[in-house]
Amino acid sequence: MIDGLKPYPAMKDSGVPWLGEVPEHWQLRRTKTLLRERIEKGHPDEPLLAATQSKGVVRKEQYENRTVLALKDLHLLKLVHVGDFVISLRSFQGGIEYAREQGIISPAYTILFPASGGMHGYLAQLFKSAPYIENLSLFVTGIRQGQNIDYEKLARAELPIPPLPEQASIVRFLDHADRKIRRYIRAKQKLIKLLEEQKQGIILRAVTRGLDPNVRLKASGVEWLGDVPEHWEVKRVKQAAKIMRGKFTHRPRNDPALYDGAYPFIQTGEVARAEKEITQYRQTLNARGLAVSKMFPSGTLVMTIAANIGDVALLEFEACFPDSIVGFIPRPGVVRDFLYYLFRAMKVELLRAAPVNTQGNLNVDRIGSRAIALPPANEQNSIVLTIEADTARLIDGIKQARHEIELLHEYRTRLIADVVTGKLDVREIAAQLPDEDQELSLIEEFDEISEPEEDDPDSFDQGTEDSEP
Repeated sequence: MIDGLKPYPAMKDSGVPWLGEVPEHWQLRRTKTLLRERIEKGHPDEPLLAATQSKGVVRKEQYENRTVLALKDLHLLKLVHVGDFVISLRSFQGGIEYAREQGIISPAYTILFPASGGMHGYLAQLFKSAPYIENLSLFVTGIRQGQNIDYEKLARAELPIPPLPEQASIVRFLDHADRKIRRYIRAKQKLIKLLEEQKQGIILRAVTRGLDPNVRLKASGVEWLGDVPEHWEVKRVKQAAKIMRGKFTHRPRNDPALYDGAYPFIQTGEVARAEKEITQYRQTLNARGLAVSKMFPSGTLVMTIAANIGDVALLEFEACFPDSIVGFIPRPGVVRDFLYYLFRAMKVELLRAAPVNTQGNLNVDRIGSRAIALPPANEQNSIVLTIEADTARLIDGIKQARHEIELLHEYRTRLIADVVTGKLDVREIAAQLPDEDQELSLIEEFDEISEPEEDDPDSFDQGTEDSEP
């Protein structure tokens, strides 16, 4: 993809630390000459918007409910026009987001609009490049989730501006590269999906039929289980394990005074991303945070009951978690790892048990009442060992595909940074690219598989419908 790309023939020192050298014919212009701040309120009938890292600023129903509850007065929200740039509270991580919808958004966001047309595409790429995102942190005020952009400081920052025809070449090349990389990523994601399905089939058969193909079966009386080995016991989850609800009672949930202490704190994202064990964390609570939460022991089997429902993992360290996660301590005669695989197999059943509403979450009673089938403890251990042996090759394939996706993301990040900051000259190759319509016809062969979003630091796991037991 980088064949034919080369450095610009003549460079100059930009005088801007994060930029370094730029092409000699590029301009350096202060942000305030390119962008104006929009502070327009009083439009309560406009749709509510959310800033996302993968899709920019878009309409989002879940965000709408959260915003109404949090702010109550829609007259205070800022108006966003299509084509505006929105700096969210997480901008130092994800860059300045491009607005694809008109609507209203939290007053904590900074809204910018181009002073003149023609630069949208280039600025959108520049604002999402890694060097610019790192530089953006220099203009942040406040700490943690309370951060805002100081527009007066940002307005004085200099930006690299190529001539308009060159901007068009840059956008054309990067759009082409992005489509090609997304095509590779989708192919890898489809492979992962197929391997996951094979893995799930192995797990489901082992935890519902056991290892002996000739074993006598009996009707379990439970739809998702079907027939089970005759000597297995059908029980409720609450009979197999003690269920402990996570806890976080403070409001607002993202109060920075509760964080950055000695106590690990996990949310649903860590559970979803774990292959089996949760071995690392991204947040910690201090003593004040611990006082409104609860510590769970290392080895706890955890399950998400809101957001991504039914994901399970094994906690490899002491940690706190909110009420969108529950913990399980197996009762005597129940093997923890067997229960882990059993819960993986019954995820569809757990989703079916979730009420149909805006959050679609579970609670302790619904989980505890689900039926499961349990073999003797020695057989549970044998099933665990067999599952892990039979799925090892599939897990390796999944890890390899995910690693390749990470490399593709890293390549795209580096390519964008090098192009928008003038380290690579794309003018010649951009002129030789095929028409976009021709490219899109090829891309349509692949099903769209969305890439997972990172946890949004602006929000917090949503509370579930029942209270702490």
